[in-house]
Amino acid sequence: MWVRTASERDLQEINRLLVTTWHDTYDGIYGVDKVNEITGTWHAVPVLKQRLTQPNSEFVVVDTGEKICAMAFASTQDGKLIDLHQLYVLPEVQGQGAGGQLLDEIKVCFPEAKRIRLEVEETNQKAVAFYERKGFVETGRTANCGEPGSGLPALIFELALD
Repeated sequence: MWVRTASERDLQEINRLLVTTWHDTYDGIYGVDKVNEITGTWHAVPVLKQRLTQPNSEFVVVDTGEKICAMAFASTQDGKLIDLHQLYVLPEVQGQGAGGQLLDEIKVCFPEAKRIRLEVEETNQKAVAFYERKGFVETGRTANCGEPGSGLPALIFELALD
């Protein structure tokens, strides 16, 4: 497995990864219909395509040589704080190091950064445990995870960087 920059030719596969991962993680939390609605808007190929050229951002994937098994998207406004918008790993690959590889790459991509911030659904215990193992600490809560007005509550986690 290696990390590389996402490209336009990857977008359909990244979309499938996100849909699969979201259904695996969130069907029991939000219900299938809500997950379909979210993945149909937040993870649509045109939305993903815009991220490829977003200034001050990184869109990376973990590639096995046969498939993309994980992805991450992060951005910064000031170079000091990284907002980790997405980090998803296919269910069958979780626990094999892909998530850690993505976090390491994001840190390298923003060398001036002092902190990483992210939002995570409180009941997504796998993700909460993963981020806590990586040194993230809870710093707050939001009523609108992902985008303004989403109505999806989440924890806010941060990691101080050396």
